[in-house]
Amino acid sequence: MKYMLLIYTSATDESTCSVEDWQDYEKAMRDAGVLVTGHSLQDLVTATAVQVGADGRRTVTDGPFAETREVLGGYDVIDVPDLDSAIEWASRCPGSRDGGTVVVRPIAEFGE
Repeated sequence: MKYMLLIYTSATDESTCSVEDWQDYEKAMRDAGVLVTGHSLQDLVTATAVQVGADGRRTVTDGPFAETREVLGGYDVIDVPDLDSAIEWASRCPGSRDGGTVVVRPIAEFGE
């Protein structure tokens, strides 16, 4: 089953994780054959939000948005047997340390 690991990091960026920590984690997922895809996101200031009102009018807002303690820093999609396996991979993620959070969400597959 496929799961998305949404990696939220502290907005204050107090992480002690190194680039090597992230590279080791990605290599471990690749070596285990569970990594489907994953990406880091650019800084929050590059974000754009789009909302469409009931009248069909579009509102576009450039980031950063409302002050928050956590920001979505990236994601991984993994293919593992069950939720327990996905939680195990989430707990190994460097983003789960130093006040970060990894949210595990099953991916809905329609028509397959």
